[in-house]
Amino acid sequence: MRELIKKNKSVVKFLFLFGGSYLILALGYQAYLSYFSSEKYYPDYVTHLVSHQSKYFAETLGYDVVITPHPTDLSMKFILNNDYVARIVEGCNAISVMILFVAFIIAFHSSFKKTFLFGLAGATLIYGLNIIRVALLCIGIHEYPEYAPFLHDIIFPGFIYGLVFLLWMLWVRMNSNRKTEDS
Repeated sequence: MRELIKKNKSVVKFLFLFGGSYLILALGYQAYLSYFSSEKYYPDYVTHLVSHQSKYFAETLGYDVVITPHPTDLSMKFILNNDYVARIVEGCNAISVMILFVAFIIAFHSSFKKTFLFGLAGATLIYGLNIIRVALLCIGIHEYPEYAPFLHDIIFPGFIYGLVFLLWMLWVRMNSNRKTEDS
């Protein structure tokens, strides 16, 4: 077993860093959800913010949008042109996706500054595109209700995870180029 670990030291290090950073970030997020929710920013601050920013984006596209807390569910109701089209729940805020993204960046780290800046820039890009994703998903459900499951379960998750994959590939390529230049 020791030989196997020694032989695959870089893989073991990657898995340890990925798993450890993912665990720490996920536990931190769970603590945030447990201790920092409020009535003012229902159901939690980030989901509340994503709901309202998605509303503003949909309004720039010419739609009339109302966001209101759901009376019986930890979510925000997205009402588009007087049509209740979706609930925006905690999972819609993309924090879990950003945690996955950052854990990979940490596991395949470079210098602290470069890793930190790329992680911050990538998480910001994911956050911004998620706002567009939520708004476009709600518009799509409003305009094409018969395709709601397909849009929600296939197209829009593919959009956000596709972006994460592209950012990961960019990160690996940036670091692979650096390592071959150093040789």
